[in-house]
Amino acid sequence: MRILYTLIWILALPLVLARLYLRSRKEPGYRHQIGERFGHYRTTPSDQPMIWIHAVSVGETRAAEPLVRQMIETWPQHRILLTHMTPTGRATGAMLFQDQLKNNRLVQCYLPYDIPVLIHRLIRHFKPAICILMETEVWPNLINTCRQRAIPVALVNARLSPKSLKKAQRMAGLIGPASAAISCVAAQTAADAQRIAQLGAPWVVVTGNSKFDVSVPDEKIAAGKALRTQWGTRKVLLCASTREGEEELILDAFLKAAHKDLLLLIVPRHPQRFDQVEQLLQQRQIPMLRKSRLDQNPLPANIEVVLGDTMGEMASYYVSCDLAFIGGSLLRLGGQNLIEACAVARPVLIGPHTFNFDTISNDAIEAGAAIRIADANELFDEAGILMADEPKRTAMGEHALAFARLHRGATARTVALLADLMQ
Repeated sequence: MRILYTLIWILALPLVLARLYLRSRKEPGYRHQIGERFGHYRTTPSDQPMIWIHAVSVGETRAAEPLVRQMIETWPQHRILLTHMTPTGRATGAMLFQDQLKNNRLVQCYLPYDIPVLIHRLIRHFKPAICILMETEVWPNLINTCRQRAIPVALVNARLSPKSLKKAQRMAGLIGPASAAISCVAAQTAADAQRIAQLGAPWVVVTGNSKFDVSVPDEKIAAGKALRTQWGTRKVLLCASTREGEEELILDAFLKAAHKDLLLLIVPRHPQRFDQVEQLLQQRQIPMLRKSRLDQNPLPANIEVVLGDTMGEMASYYVSCDLAFIGGSLLRLGGQNLIEACAVARPVLIGPHTFNFDTISNDAIEAGAAIRIADANELFDEAGILMADEPKRTAMGEHALAFARLHRGATARTVALLADLMQ
């Protein structure tokens, strides 16, 4: 099965490159460092031992932040190799680890396509002592190549939804051997651990979700408070990490609800869609302003929607709002992570489709930190109720902060687990 998988990868390379070109028309970052995707690197090889962490995109990179910092502190003689698949993931890593990049403690590059010869090139160049995959990144040839070279592979902050389990089981001949070759798995929840074990992983431990350990920098909190001042006296509903198809539903429901004292702040999940969402607002003739065009003055009173079109400011957006809706959950997209909102004591609303984050979503609801809504209309109905009930909103925010604090510690447990492999 793995040979067939490799052959398909090789035959598909022209299509992969064509897709890369098409994506680069919307997101120019895909045109850069293309050689790295084929295992060619300009960085100078080093004799210093390397810890390889793969974080495919933005969410995984943010989840890796506390782990990277803890590993730098625990193993100061090592450097970190941080690989990505998307330009936004790489940009997020560059923003989070500016100091480590400057002092050469961390190196970034793209992960090569999952073809053995390309993976061999990366390993020959960087000589990693260990490979750490974040969350869901099971690449059969990468794992097999590491096994051949006696490089231990760990899957950390791991999650697996029931839907993804069914897909993996249909490819058991490929995923089974890859799972069996993983040295250890640090799972987010007991349910994730049980599902991952069904795929054949030999050593699965529940360590928790490392995203609870991400701390909000003081400068982000200060920036959020400054935004709050600019928004004025209106209540602010943040729709965070919205996905394609959701903004139409949200905007139509917003027009129908007509809350005169409500400011809507929309932050699309993917930056290449900022212009598209602006067009949706213009089509509906909703007075709006892009965050990137906001000056230091108070927001004009006629503006009803602010489009969050800046990278790396989500924490500040959460601080600036009164209530947060977590996108990706109105449609069958699996939802997004609600931890960052809870960490700054913001009450949370989530839609019906959170299968990628079921356990954490249900736990947040049970803790009184979140409320599940059925659709976009109910989003604004519930928002109206909460905006008018400050004691309830404040209590939810307090429950959210307590929920976030209760679940911290995953990073320390993960590093303790990895210590055995590092030796």
